[in-house]
Amino acid sequence: MKMKELVNEVKAFLVEEEGLTIVEYAIGGALVAAGAVLAFTNLGNSVCRTIDGLASAVQSGAGDAGCVAAE
Repeated sequence: MKMKELVNEVKAFLVEEEGLTIVEYAIGGALVAAGAVLAFTNLGNSVCRTIDGLASAVQSGAGDAGCVAAE
């Protein structure tokens, strides 16, 4: 009888949907985390390029070259 009870418990565990819900939340959380990492990586790269461009403009004196003096 104990083997039959074990088999019934295993079947009940496999049919139970609560475990499936936890897996779905884990997958959803992983996708959200991956999206956040991607967004912040792209934002960081954009900020880095902007700062590099500003530093190059300051070093080359391009700030004065872009302005037209009104006479």
